[in-house]
Amino acid sequence: MRILIVEDDVTIASYLKKGLEEESFSVDVAYDGVDGLTFVREKNYAVMVIDWMLPKLSGIDICTIARKNGINTPIMILSAKSNIQDRVEGLDCGADDYLPKPFSFDELVARIRALIRRQKLQKDTILKAGNLIFNVSKRKVSRDDKEIELTIKEYELLEILMINKGHVVSVKKIISSLWSEESVSSNIITVLIHHLRNKIDDFHARKLIKTVRKLGYKIDDI
Repeated sequence: MRILIVEDDVTIASYLKKGLEEESFSVDVAYDGVDGLTFVREKNYAVMVIDWMLPKLSGIDICTIARKNGINTPIMILSAKSNIQDRVEGLDCGADDYLPKPFSFDELVARIRALIRRQKLQKDTILKAGNLIFNVSKRKVSRDDKEIELTIKEYELLEILMINKGHVVSVKKIISSLWSEESVSSNIITVLIHHLRNKIDDFHARKLIKTVRKLGYKIDDI
């Protein structure tokens, strides 16, 4: 699973990255708020751990922008601010957890795992877009009550699009979600989208899968 760390203290960031990688997580690190927001928008993470006080853009701002853009990845705010009002402000911005500094690394890992478990429990097992229905737990897709057979990658691509229904998903984010390496050609995504459209949208006047030029793809039932 991939974790994002946004922390401007290089020593702390390096310590967290090394420790989380030893816990078998893949870790991306950003050292300021602007770079952090770019990672948030372009990649798919299990959890994002974001420091409050960052150069260029605060952790609270990143969290607020992410939630306004429909990004529901669990967010943990780290901060030297530890009074009750600060915690309330951190959680009110859309964060799922708040961990005051200094903290125990073991507690950080335990909280990350708890956020991942909670996300799995809260995840809808049924995703819908118009008359397209995706039963995630059973890996069954149907439209107009007719079951549609998909390959594993087509299932994964459809799930990403339907979880983000109404929002554009970039090619970079699709690649990082479907493959561990990022050297995959964007042409593969073009081919996958083509095959998915043939199965989902063919023979239907109402097309659900849309291309947003130079930005990516989305499913929209409007």
